[in-house]
Amino acid sequence: MPVVSVAFCPHPPVLVPEVAAGAAAELADLRAACLDAVAALAGAAPDAVIILGAGPANGWHGSAACGSLAAYGVPGPLPGATVAAPNGRRSGGRPAAHPLPLSLTIGAWLLDRAAVGVPAYAVAVADGEPAPTLAADLTSLGGRVALLVMGDGAACHGEKAPGYAHPDAAGFDAAVAAAMSTGDAAALRDLDPPTGRRVLAAGVLVWRVAGALLDDRRWSGRLRRHEAPYGVGYLVADWQQA
Repeated sequence: MPVVSVAFCPHPPVLVPEVAAGAAAELADLRAACLDAVAALAGAAPDAVIILGAGPANGWHGSAACGSLAAYGVPGPLPGATVAAPNGRRSGGRPAAHPLPLSLTIGAWLLDRAAVGVPAYAVAVADGEPAPTLAADLTSLGGRVALLVMGDGAACHGEKAPGYAHPDAAGFDAAVAAAMSTGDAAALRDLDPPTGRRVLAAGVLVWRVAGALLDDRRWSGRLRRHEAPYGVGYLVADWQQA
C-alpha cells in the first residue's frame, strides 16, 4: 500500500477561528500542533492526501462536496474545505452524501491552512467495514499517498464534559495516545468499539480503520498534543515510515 506518512488530528469546529471567535486564542496551541502535524505529513512529498473521518455513511466524497460550518455560525461554504474527485471510487456500499461531514470539513480546512499543494480526497467511515475495500482503492491510486486521520477522543472527561464523567475515559484516551506516540497501528486497529461508544469517542471507528490500513509496515510516531480542554480528548500526532 502506498501510504508514506500519516497525521492524526481532532475535528472540533472551534479549531476554526471564525467559529471560536473570542475564544480562538484558547485553542491556538492545539491548532498550531495540527498544522505542524499536517506539515510533517506533507514533508514526505506525497502525490495525494486521503482524509479519513467519521460520517453518516461509508464512502468517498467527490468534487461536488464542500465543507460548511453554517451550523456553527459561519455562513456559506468554508473556504478551502474542498476535495478532489476520486474517479468514481466508493468504499462501502453506497455513495457518501454531500456536504462534507464535520470531520472531513475540518481535515480539508487544515490541508488548506497548511498549504499542502496536492490533491485531497475524502473518505467517510460509518462502521468498520471499509478497510479492505479502501486498502485496494489506495493501492489503485498509485504514487505516494498520505493519510490525514480525523478523530476526537473520549467526550467524558469530567462533570462538565458533553458526556459527563466516565471512569473509562482517561484510560481509553491514554491507550490511543500510547499507540500514536509509538506508531503502533495494531493497537489502533484493536481499539474496543463498545468502550469507545461508552466514552463517546468519535474517533474510535476511524482509528480502527486507519490501524488496519497501516499495519503492513513499521512507523515512527510523534505525539504532539494530548489534552481535553472542554472535557473532550484531543490528540495530535504524525507518523513517518520507520
